[in-house]
Amino acid sequence: MNYRLKKISGDASFREFYRLKKGNRTSIIVKAKKEKYKNLIAYAIINKILKQNIIIAPKLLSNHYQHNMIEISDLGQKTFFDMILKKKKKLNYYKNLIKIIFKLQKIKIKKKYFFGKHKFKFQKYSLKNLHKESDLFFDWYLKFSSKNLKINKIKKILKIELNKIYKNLYFKNNTFVHRDFHASNIMINKKTFGLIDSQDAIIGNPLYDVASLIDDVRIKLPINLQNKLLKYYYSNSKLKKELFQNLKNDFDILSVQRNLKILGIFVRLSKRDNKSFYLKYIPYTWSLIKRRLKNPIFRDFRLLFDKHVKIKRLKKFSTL
Repeated sequence: MNYRLKKISGDASFREFYRLKKGNRTSIIVKAKKEKYKNLIAYAIINKILKQNIIIAPKLLSNHYQHNMIEISDLGQKTFFDMILKKKKKLNYYKNLIKIIFKLQKIKIKKKYFFGKHKFKFQKYSLKNLHKESDLFFDWYLKFSSKNLKINKIKKILKIELNKIYKNLYFKNNTFVHRDFHASNIMINKKTFGLIDSQDAIIGNPLYDVASLIDDVRIKLPINLQNKLLKYYYSNSKLKKELFQNLKNDFDILSVQRNLKILGIFVRLSKRDNKSFYLKYIPYTWSLIKRRLKNPIFRDFRLLFDKHVKIKRLKKFSTL
């Protein structure tokens, strides 16, 4: 049997991916020297959990952890991102993805999972987690977008307000959260959807994946479609009518938190990892942040943000 190995495009992680062709069959080799446990063991365990809950995910075919790699099934080459850009009417496709989010949220999490001699336990989102992620905005984006800002002072002031906002999150951290539920991580597999890149899954707020999907920085959705999708999630979540504002607040908070993190990550990818490709998404990321900051829950934060972080004075994303 003839074997052919071809490197394929990667993602924002330290992993490398190769498509292995064996005759008429293909599989994917995932290679990771850094963050090896998360990118190989945790990934394999979480994919198995997804499959057990009737959610399409890569299947572990062979384990070569000692050689920094695993072999998984190939979900194909077409992503939801590739497909949805060509569709004029997007609503029903997105509704199907929200149905997958509901399936994720029904997963019953065990205290521990085992993979040979390896143990795995889901972390739970905490205030510390939320700040660690949004800190990337101060530590990377602000650092490289202006030489005149007093980063540490601004960080200290804004983190106090962010802390108050994060404490206002209404829904408990009690559901499975994929944590990177966006168009490029959803594969079209035999006319249905499959999930990849699940190694960062965590127990968290049910609105996190919803915000990741609707406020995906890669796809510019009109605001009326975004509103329809959030209302679709709400109407199918069986929540009481009076809780819609709580749901909307959590959505906006987590969208801002996530997109502040993303700004930092994109600059870090450019500066540290020489992956400037992601910088093109920065303008729309800012648009989403400003859109969600209109929520009155951000009033004090927005005033301080406008005072200390003058967006117009920041360098253009293309010059970072």
